[in-house]
Amino acid sequence: MGKIKNKISERSRQRSQNLAYWGFVCVSGRRSMEDIEDLFIGGGGAPPGFRLPVTSVGLNPKKKKKPDLNGNLSQIKHPLAPLSPKVPGTQTIYIKTFGCSHNQSDSEYMAGQLSAFGYSLSDNPEDADLWLINTCTVKSPSQSAMDTLIAKGKGAKKPLVVAGCVPQGSRDIKELDGVSIVGVQQIDRVVEIVEETLKGHEVRLLSRKTLPALDLPKVRKNKFVEILPINVGCLGACTYCKTKHARGHLGSYTVDGLVGRVKSVIADGVREIWLSSEDTGAYGRDIGVNLPILLNAIVKELPPDASTMLRIGMTNPPFILEHLKEIAEVLRHPCVYSFLHVPVQSGSDAVLTAMNREYTVSEFKTVVDTLTELVPGMQIATDIICGFPGETDEDFAQTRDLIKEYKFPQVHISQFYPRPGTPAARMKKVPSTVVKNRSRELTSVFEAFTPYVGMEGRVERIWITEVAADGTHLVGHTKGYVQVLVAGPESMLGTSAIVKITSVGRWSVFGEVIETIPESNDKAAVGKERQSQENCFPCSNNFETCACSTEPETCACGPESCGEQATLTKCSVTTTGVPLEDQNNRNLIGWLLRKRKNQVQKFVENEIDLGLKKKQGQTQESIGKWGVVDKALLGGMLASFLTIVAVLAHLGFRIMSSK
Repeated sequence: MGKIKNKISERSRQRSQNLAYWGFVCVSGRRSMEDIEDLFIGGGGAPPGFRLPVTSVGLNPKKKKKPDLNGNLSQIKHPLAPLSPKVPGTQTIYIKTFGCSHNQSDSEYMAGQLSAFGYSLSDNPEDADLWLINTCTVKSPSQSAMDTLIAKGKGAKKPLVVAGCVPQGSRDIKELDGVSIVGVQQIDRVVEIVEETLKGHEVRLLSRKTLPALDLPKVRKNKFVEILPINVGCLGACTYCKTKHARGHLGSYTVDGLVGRVKSVIADGVREIWLSSEDTGAYGRDIGVNLPILLNAIVKELPPDASTMLRIGMTNPPFILEHLKEIAEVLRHPCVYSFLHVPVQSGSDAVLTAMNREYTVSEFKTVVDTLTELVPGMQIATDIICGFPGETDEDFAQTRDLIKEYKFPQVHISQFYPRPGTPAARMKKVPSTVVKNRSRELTSVFEAFTPYVGMEGRVERIWITEVAADGTHLVGHTKGYVQVLVAGPESMLGTSAIVKITSVGRWSVFGEVIETIPESNDKAAVGKERQSQENCFPCSNNFETCACSTEPETCACGPESCGEQATLTKCSVTTTGVPLEDQNNRNLIGWLLRKRKNQVQKFVENEIDLGLKKKQGQTQESIGKWGVVDKALLGGMLASFLTIVAVLAHLGFRIMSSK
C-alpha cells in the first residue's frame, strides 16, 4: 500500500512539473490571471525568444483541480463551456470589431490565424460556437456597446474572448468577469486562447515586451485593402486619452520589416495600403529613423503603373512640423493619396494646453497651409472634441471660426467623454446640455459646407475597392481621396478607372466610367522601369519627370494653374510604356529618339482632346516625316562622330610612325 501511495505521489509531482512547464497554472481567484510570460519570470518555463507550445496559456478555472485516485487533475468546466466538446479547430468563430483601423487590422490578423488553424468564421453570432470581441476604449459609447454584447453572449451561453484596448487598459472591470482576454500585443496567440476557452477555461494574456510579427496569416475585411500598423502606442500624454493606457509608449516596426510586408501584400493583389497607428508622425523616433525615411522606402516598392495606392494614416501636428516638405513631396507622388488626417481637437490654445496636445492653433494652421500650398488637390480631415472640461463660450467660438475658415471636407465631431483613470476625468466638467448644444451647432456649421461643388464635368482617375452601402454602386477614390460612386459590375473591384464626374453630393460625388486602366502584368518591364527610376538624378521641378524615366510627363501647367482640377486624362493617368533598349538608355541618340516619340504621342493626344479626328493614316504619315531641325541635328551628330574617329585614327598613325 505504501508503494502505491509513493507511486501516486511521484506521478502527481511529475504531472505538476509538466503542467508548470507548459504554462498551466491552476489557482483560484483573479490574482492568477496575468500573462504567462510574467509567471515564468524568476525561473522555469521557456527561455526568452522561444515560442511556447500551443497549450502554453494561463488558465483560471472557477475551482481548484483535485487529483483523482490515479493522481490526474480533474478539469472543472467553465459555466459557459459547450456541453459537447468538438475537435479543436472545427468550431465556428464570430468576430466583432469596435474602434480604429489599427483594431481592424488586429482583428484581421486574429481571423487569419484562426482560419489557418481550421476554424470557420461567421458573420452570424447565433451560428458561432465562440464570440471574439475586439474593443475600443476611446469613447464611452463604444465601451457601452461592448458591455451590451458581452451580456448578450453570456445570456446565450457563448464562450467569450475579449481583445483590444478595453481589457488591456481596464483589466479589472466587472464586465470582464468570466471571459477570456487577449492583449493588444498578444494577438499572435489567439488560437491558443480560443482553444482553451472552448475547453471551458478562462484565459488571460496581457503583458509582453515585443511586437507581434507582421507576416502572420490575415483575413482582410476588404481583400483589396491592407491596413498596415507601422507602430503601436505614442509619445503623447493627452489628458483625455485612455488609449495610451492600453497601447502604451511608442514601439515602431523596422523599415525593412514594413517594406517586406508591402512587397508581400502587393503580390497578393492589394490595391490600397493604409498606414495605421496611434500617431503616424511619431514613427521611428524610438529606433532612430523617421516617417519620411519610411515613406520613401515604401514608395520605391509601389508599382509604377499606380495600380496600388498608399494612404498615410492619422498624424498629430507636433511630429510632422519638422518634416512638412519631405511629407509633401511624398504626398505629391502619383502612387500616394493626397490626403492626410490631422486632428486639431480644439481651436483654442487654452483648451489645447488643458488637453496637453503639445502644439498651438497657429502650428496646426502651419501644417494645413504648408501641405495645401505644396500638394495640388490636397485634402485634410480633422477631429474636434466639444465640451472639454473648462471650455468656455469663447473657446468654442474659436473652434467654430477655425472650421469655418478652412471648410474641411471631413470633420469628426465628438462630445467629450470622461474616461476612467485619465486626468481629464478629474477636471471640472462642462454641463452635458451645453456639450450637446455645442456639438449640434458645430455639426450644423460643418454640414453647411459644399466641398465638392465645382467638380462636375471633371475627368479623374479613381481606384475602386468596395461596394457602396446601397448595394448598387461601387466606391472609388480620387488622388485626393474624394469618394466617387460609380455604376458597374463587381468585376471592377480592385481596378483603376477614368471617370467623368456627373453630379456632386455632400459626402461624395457620382461619376460615369469612361474607361478602365489595365494593370501592367509585365514584371520584367516593371522591374526594368523601377531600376531605371532608381538611376535617375532628382528632378529639378516638382512637375517634371526624370530624363531617363519611362513614365509620361505630367500636365505642363500643373494642377494649381489648371484651376485645381487636373481634369485632363493625360494629367491624371500614369501609363507604363515599353522600355527602350538598355544601350539606348545611356546615349544621346537614344534620348533624342525617346524625346521625339514623346512629342509624337503628345501631338496625337492633343489632336484627340481637341476633337480633330482626321484620317489616321494621313496624320501618322505627316507626323512620321523628319523635319529640317531633326535632320540637321542628326547630321551634325554624325559629322561630329566621323571627325572624332578621324582624329583618333590620325593620332594613332602618328604614334605608330614615331616608333
